[in-house]
Amino acid sequence: MSGPAATDPFAPLSIGPLGLRNRFIKSATNEGMAPAGVPSRMLVEHHRRIAAGGAALTTVAYCAVSEDGRTFPDQVCLDQQTLPHLRVLTDAVHRAGGSISAQITHGGAFNFLPALGSGNPLSASGGFNPVGLMTGRPCKQAMTEGDMAQIAGEFVRAARLAEQAGFDAVEIHMGHGYLLSQFLSPLYNKRRDQYGGGAAQRVRFPVRVLEQVLAAVGQRLAVICKFSMDEGVRRGAHVEDSIEVARALERAGAHLLVLSAGMNVESPWAIFGSTLPAEVSDTVANPLMRWAARLARLREPRIEFRPLFLLDNARRIRAAVRMPLAYLGGVQSLAGAQRALADGFEFLALGRALIHDPQFINKLRDGQVAESGCTACNQCIVQMYTPGGTACVLGPLNDPAMNRQPAADHSAGAFG
Repeated sequence: MSGPAATDPFAPLSIGPLGLRNRFIKSATNEGMAPAGVPSRMLVEHHRRIAAGGAALTTVAYCAVSEDGRTFPDQVCLDQQTLPHLRVLTDAVHRAGGSISAQITHGGAFNFLPALGSGNPLSASGGFNPVGLMTGRPCKQAMTEGDMAQIAGEFVRAARLAEQAGFDAVEIHMGHGYLLSQFLSPLYNKRRDQYGGGAAQRVRFPVRVLEQVLAAVGQRLAVICKFSMDEGVRRGAHVEDSIEVARALERAGAHLLVLSAGMNVESPWAIFGSTLPAEVSDTVANPLMRWAARLARLREPRIEFRPLFLLDNARRIRAAVRMPLAYLGGVQSLAGAQRALADGFEFLALGRALIHDPQFINKLRDGQVAESGCTACNQCIVQMYTPGGTACVLGPLNDPAMNRQPAADHSAGAFG
């Protein structure tokens, strides 16, 4: 696309088979709204508000592809039991005029489950697993070809279940330290076979997953990949590696790439572009997660938030591929959105600005505001682990009772 529409964030555009009403995507952010893995009425209302507020596509975070693929117990698993609840969610978003994506993921070695069917958690490579010290599983096991075939099949099954649940897209999570990220990262991937070595080899299993998901649902659903351009840690992947990753995902046929950064354990500050509040570790209910957060804070540098904080690295990816890209990282204003589009990005992924005000996109469109009131204090991250789930502390917090009520509890009445 060229001309004025190319830099108009309110112009419609498609991702693969999915037509969207504008360029704004609500990025996947841990909602904390699925107690014991059951999608709640609060989860439905959270995404309904964002769709009603003007975002073209809203993304449900951390939908595990299997029970063992979960990172923590209060995480949605795409299975037959969750389908009725997820259908309530997708129907509510569609009635509000938006589209909805399921982020599908497997935790690999990044695992806080009290029990695990596979014994030691699976990862790109075996050996010492620092995260596992907190759950009594200090070792991880390298995936075999059989494991890869099984887990690729789990991603396919999850994508098909997402389609049954009414989702319009799936986002394959390849970033932030989860299983597919563990293959991409030289920090985790020490393999000496065809899946290890340089970036072109490390991307092979993620590409295999992408190709199988595309073959299963890609004619009907948008298939998106999210990955970390720079892992923010010395021995991790950097943008030079990620250029090779982006090119491989483009060749495989991904419909859109969402360009993120950082790792949840090693460098969470790189994800958010600013220092995390101390309360992130102090208010986490799960003692294992709390210990992990405190360890991360010991290594955390002081970083002041700045708008468009990932733009320099994202421009390098933009120069390397022709496929559609979503810019993510500090889009806080209409001017920032227009700047990213002028740099050649087709879509804009926002997190904190939409948590602060779900009506932000409509307000930008109507000229009511030009900039978000979000202060990037990151207190919304603290709220992820509270009874009400993710919310901005500058506004009213969520109702914990709604977060305890299953989405498909018909006694609760319908959503608008």
